[in-house]
Amino acid sequence: MDLSDTPAFVDDEEIAIRAAVPGDLPTLAAFTADTWENGDYIADAFPRWMAADDPDTKTVVAVDLTADPLSADEVEGVDPTDVGDLPDDRPVGICQAVGLSEHEGWMQAMRVDPAYRGRGLSVAMNDAGFYWLYQTGRRVARNMVFSWNTGGLGTSRAGGYGPGTEFRWVKPEPDADAPETAGDAGSIAPDPDTAWSFWTSSDARDDLRGLALDTGESWALSELTRERLREAAEDDRLQVVSAADGGIGGFSYRTRTSEREEDDESFTRAEYGVAAWRDPDACEALLAAISRDAAAVGADRTRVLVPEDVRWVSDTAAAGVDIGDEPDFVMAADLTRRQWER
Repeated sequence: MDLSDTPAFVDDEEIAIRAAVPGDLPTLAAFTADTWENGDYIADAFPRWMAADDPDTKTVVAVDLTADPLSADEVEGVDPTDVGDLPDDRPVGICQAVGLSEHEGWMQAMRVDPAYRGRGLSVAMNDAGFYWLYQTGRRVARNMVFSWNTGGLGTSRAGGYGPGTEFRWVKPEPDADAPETAGDAGSIAPDPDTAWSFWTSSDARDDLRGLALDTGESWALSELTRERLREAAEDDRLQVVSAADGGIGGFSYRTRTSEREEDDESFTRAEYGVAAWRDPDACEALLAAISRDAAAVGADRTRVLVPEDVRWVSDTAAAGVDIGDEPDFVMAADLTRRQWER
């Protein structure tokens, strides 16, 4: 969808919201370089976003109409072949909206040039993303905020999000020899319909509001579906364990395996969309099944999404598995409220 005929989104004569173009790269790379201590992914990801031309993705920028953009030769590490023609304005903010399903959207990559903060740019770009998602049929938008990022939480609430859910990463070590049983719980045939039946009545589903890692978009959560579990089973990515009484005790599924780099170390990470279980023995058996699965695909590390609650986290601790230091929050916005008309 072209944004040229959409609302202005911002009441500032010097600022406009438009679709991103390849020529925005140098300026975006410059002002996002110090987002985190170890940099930012925007400069690397932006050329791929522009080349993909994905109909389920809209990347927007806030621009200063009175300022000039930077060129590739002014910014270290920018490949001129990724840039093309420069725009007539200066990008000072970026945000991306992604359609995850017919009714669900995801907002990510929100950045604002520090020199332009306090001018309502994040809300304006968020509104543009909401509008695009709504116009393409989505009725809920979500985002993820690190629990320690109070600024991001405040900005999300100002942008129209409400509380969604929270989760934590747990990290069992890949181990081909991890035991197949724990107490009276153990691995069983990975039947997706059995896993789905367990999920629909599980406390984990209630705590996560039905969400799990999306298989198409990294760092995004969407509603877990029976079809997703069936696809995981077909690809040998589903793990199911029994409970002590012989029924199902829990399940997980691998969403992706990727090559990563951290502190100059390269490694392969297997990622699991959710882990849900009935009791501590089932937890231990399930995490062991994940360890074996990760080893089978050559992973050096894992991360597994579990609900952020003392029950799930303490079960994981009792199983002797590493737990992430902080939870992450998911915020949600009902797009039928038409926040862009504020």
